[in-house]
Amino acid sequence: MSQTRTPARAAAGTAPSASQTACPCGGQPPGATYAACCARLIETRQAAPDALTLMRSRYTAYVYDNFDYLRSTWHPRTCPPDLADAGDNPARPRWLGLSIKRHTAIDEDHAEVEFVARYKIGGRAQRLHEISRFTRIEGRWRYLDGQLFD
Repeated sequence: MSQTRTPARAAAGTAPSASQTACPCGGQPPGATYAACCARLIETRQAAPDALTLMRSRYTAYVYDNFDYLRSTWHPRTCPPDLADAGDNPARPRWLGLSIKRHTAIDEDHAEVEFVARYKIGGRAQRLHEISRFTRIEGRWRYLDGQLFD
């Protein structure tokens, strides 16, 4: 189930032409365009059907610096108050690809998604390996927190 894609960089807070651009999350189905994949969640705020779909859309929101969407999909109890647009800060990550390792439904309203996201900061390659926990509140999945690995 592991998939990796390399996204194009868009202006902060915006997505490139949705009809032609591969979705940064790798696409569902694989190779789907942004318009056919994450745009429906990010741009219209449609509810994600499961935690995996929400995780993919949140990765895409990070790629496009869409912090409004990230805040709206974060559990209100754990959302950092200083989550903000990084703007033209050269120290902000340039996201390179997402690899989903597993998706586990714990019960009807709780799930985990393990992933590895690759990125660069200042020309140095990095990777973020996390098991993210999600909870459903009033029918909408929210990111709760995550456990990081080396």
